[in-house]
Amino acid sequence: MNRIASRALRAGVFLTGVLTTSAAFAHAHLKHQYPAADAQVTAAPLALTLNFSEGLEVKFSGVTLTGPQQAQVPVGAVKLNQKDNTQLIVPVEESLKPGDYRVDWHVVSVDGHKTKGQYHFSVK
Repeated sequence: MNRIASRALRAGVFLTGVLTTSAAFAHAHLKHQYPAADAQVTAAPLALTLNFSEGLEVKFSGVTLTGPQQAQVPVGAVKLNQKDNTQLIVPVEESLKPGDYRVDWHVVSVDGHKTKGQYHFSVK
């Protein structure tokens, strides 16, 4: 009888671990972006493009762009690619001057999980 109870306990622990682990992966993670993190671009981008690991709720997602001397750069309303709800598009409303830029982003995935992060790029 102890063997059966021991196997049942191990199976229960295994299932709990599997279910808990899958919940941890349910967040939208930034997979790649344009301009790329730490990239030096020669042409100033007209928009930022951020690709995530899962679909997003655009109403609860946003991006701020900070330029040289910590100046806030105006960006337009974020939108999703019409054919890909994992791709966030952020129009840049003014031409970027040479310098270093920081992108701060926050998103809510379609399953309600929030994530945030930041990356840098520079314009030559």
